[in-house]
Amino acid sequence: MDKKDIQILALLQADASIGLNELAKAVNLSPTPCWRRVQKLRDEGVIRQQVVLCDAAKLNLGLTAFVSIRASQHNDAWTQRFLKGVRAIPEIVEIYRMTGETDYLLKVVVSDIAGYDDVYKRLIKVTELLDVSAGFAMEVVKHTTALPLVHVSGD
Repeated sequence: MDKKDIQILALLQADASIGLNELAKAVNLSPTPCWRRVQKLRDEGVIRQQVVLCDAAKLNLGLTAFVSIRASQHNDAWTQRFLKGVRAIPEIVEIYRMTGETDYLLKVVVSDIAGYDDVYKRLIKVTELLDVSAGFAMEVVKHTTALPLVHVSGD
């Protein structure tokens, strides 16, 4: 990956709807070589997908909860049951397996506390859990989907 690829990625992360001609011009390439670079980044899996980012508040999803899960068991059967169950709950938008006291951290988006309570009730039916605790975001201080590119060597 070279500096042109990094520039392309930075621009696409900022606005994936940028037109090819505008993208090519911004990185000082003609459209065809620029398109080839984008395709190569896709083929290599660097660009995984393009999505539309929605405003959660405008979709009546004004409450974000971060839910810490402590597993009651640490075996493959429990893990498979748990992962299948939490992946099926659409309000759970991110799932992380953690180190330390918490086994899993979930990001949940809902309309209000009653919406969270509904998710909680579905969550505890998934499998046996040792502990479920939640913290609620009061303010979004920073939110981005763009990954930092400063660590990529631009040969």
